[in-house]
Amino acid sequence: MVDSASIIAQVRAAIEELNRQLPPAQQLRVASDSRLFGDGGPLDSLGLVNLIVLTEERISNEFGVDLTLLDENAASGQENPFRTVQTLADYVSILMETRSGQ
Repeated sequence: MVDSASIIAQVRAAIEELNRQLPPAQQLRVASDSRLFGDGGPLDSLGLVNLIVLTEERISNEFGVDLTLLDENAASGQENPFRTVQTLADYVSILMETRSGQ
């Protein structure tokens, strides 16, 4: 089982990598409560896809777990898992727990 601090570290690293691709005025804050997508979030759909791909790659490289973060479960849920840095990290954690229980 991977601890939540390690997961959030990888999500933050993915955000930092995305920030290197963005102009300074569009860069994301890396704090846990920072908005990412949805109401008040700075990412458009293309930015979100880029962040998701970077996060999936980091999780795969660091933990050897291949996850698909954008699927029908993420889109159908009441709570948007891409709303903040913390909700994304929590979502990754849930998916990893589900994968380890298979």
